[in-house]
Amino acid sequence: MAIQKNNNYNAENINVLKGLEAVKKRPAMYIGDVSSRGFHHLINEVVDNSIDEALAGYADKIIITINQDESVTIEDNGRGIPVDIHPEEKRSALEVVMTVLHAGGKFDKDSYKVSGGLHGVGVSVVNALSEWLKVEVKRDGKHYVQEYKQGDPLYKVKEIGKINENETGTKVTFLPDREIFNVSQFKFDTITDRMRELAYLNKNITIKIIDKRNGGEEITFHFKGGLVEFVKYLNNTRTVLHKPIYIEGEKENTPVEISLQYTTVYSDNIFSYVNNINTHEGGTHLVGFKTALTRTLNSYAYKNGLIKDSKITLTGDDFREGLTAVISVKVPEPQFEGQTKTKLGNSETKSIVETMVGEKLSEYLEENPSVGKKIIEKCMVAAEARIAARKARELTRRKNALDNMNLPGKLADCSITDPEHCEIFIVEGDSAGGSAKQGRDRRFQAILPLKGKILNVEKAKLSKILENNEIKAIISAVGAGFGIDFDETKARYGKIILMTDADVDGSHIRTLLLTFFYRHMKDLVSLGRIYIAQPPLYKIKKGKLEQYAFDDKERDEILKRLKANGKLNEEELGIKEGEEVKTKGITISRYKGLGEMNPIQLWDTTMNPETRTVLQVNLESAASADKIFETLMGDAVEPRREFIEKNAKYVKNLDI
Repeated sequence: MAIQKNNNYNAENINVLKGLEAVKKRPAMYIGDVSSRGFHHLINEVVDNSIDEALAGYADKIIITINQDESVTIEDNGRGIPVDIHPEEKRSALEVVMTVLHAGGKFDKDSYKVSGGLHGVGVSVVNALSEWLKVEVKRDGKHYVQEYKQGDPLYKVKEIGKINENETGTKVTFLPDREIFNVSQFKFDTITDRMRELAYLNKNITIKIIDKRNGGEEITFHFKGGLVEFVKYLNNTRTVLHKPIYIEGEKENTPVEISLQYTTVYSDNIFSYVNNINTHEGGTHLVGFKTALTRTLNSYAYKNGLIKDSKITLTGDDFREGLTAVISVKVPEPQFEGQTKTKLGNSETKSIVETMVGEKLSEYLEENPSVGKKIIEKCMVAAEARIAARKARELTRRKNALDNMNLPGKLADCSITDPEHCEIFIVEGDSAGGSAKQGRDRRFQAILPLKGKILNVEKAKLSKILENNEIKAIISAVGAGFGIDFDETKARYGKIILMTDADVDGSHIRTLLLTFFYRHMKDLVSLGRIYIAQPPLYKIKKGKLEQYAFDDKERDEILKRLKANGKLNEEELGIKEGEEVKTKGITISRYKGLGEMNPIQLWDTTMNPETRTVLQVNLESAASADKIFETLMGDAVEPRREFIEKNAKYVKNLDI
């Protein structure tokens, strides 16, 4: 390959992005992406500042208001951002905070002992990515304001009134820039999930959320019990073995809070936080907790003669089965690592948590011997199940080796072997699987058709799960192991796409699959490798022109373009699954399932990367995800009924 020469490459080619231009140029570098996740992250960035004020002891109330125009107002009763002239910048400190990256009080440990806003880019990034932003500050008996357009101040900070000397706080209102984000509406549930989490983690704070778009829906979070109430909330659909255990203390300027409770379920649900940041990848605080838990319970069991079978040796996995725990530490200088920067690396934090848990859990068990006995009995049952599951796993491996069938026979694999360029469609039914196999691009797309519904893993023992043929096929196809043996780096595909029918059965199968991946291949979910295909609901044909609609709204937009909307009545548009309506030269067909589409149609609408729409499954809040899976797939009927009754109004296209 010949080396190209460019004699025109000089100083003029070096671009210097000033102020907030870098944020506008590469927004994903600062907020993750420009889809729903990044869109909602804007609120979190502003709220984090209010939370930091609360952690410093200067605020206890936060109000979040979603306005009619999709702008958001976040108000707190903290000290208020300083407005006096910055000695170096020669302009108001408020304007500096709002317009300069890495400017803020988080670097000064006299102002903030700990902080969730670690990089000082939060509110300035929100400003840069907003069509407009208005900030109001109350402090020193005065009310100040400044407004911005796409990050640029419209005027200098000005005083607009006098107030009570004791009245302080900051109020930020912003409208996300619609030219940057590919979504334009905030989801009330997404916001409430994060705010509920923050209220549990900070028991002295009251957070109120108001949605002015839908009749003024309001919700207020304040939990005096903090993490104890958090654990109760997570376990309210499970059968618990005892009241939550609470551990609190501070060592080396690092406050530690932990609450834990055992249940009768087969999985563990441990959530860890550092300075209110959900550390999905764990870190030293989580290692310290697990180490202390195993050592303390093991010691207690032997000391009190609770291990009846001398042939069984309890492991860390046995001590964690059925455990729900929330770990929250406040670290002055946190060092994050890992792929998503949500793994704590501070080595000293491990010993702090380990020592504290060891001491306080031992004290609790000595004072509550009946609880200790229940926990060890649960761990013994877990050990027996683990041994049975290991034997089943070994048997499965031996069978595969003897039969020379490392991959399931119904898998239509792709020719490319680089996982980052491969994707697998897990398809509902043999009929749709056949169309998908014919319509796919064989180079990088693999197809695994499923027969019927897989096992509900939320209710099943590990040994039972490994007996299910469809689950075994998925495990073999993905190729990265299962449960504690799972290694994401060995996955054979970069994308795993769930493709089910757009009906009730399809939704149920999709939920079963998501439950399986969340419980037993969670890294795939955390890293955003699980996707949901979006097959069309309608085909609209006029002459030789064929168009597809993925919901009723898109159908109506197509009909409007074809000059048909307004002339078709509601009865004609209320098409049931598998039906077809012909009117005014237009044929509207509603698909009953994926199997109705021929290979070409399935490729064009659902599988072609150039034209398809797929939804990425993200783990915004692990605690909320765990709660939903347990509610929908667990044993308790009443919480499931309440969930369905609450959310039934959002269901569309349900045919009975």
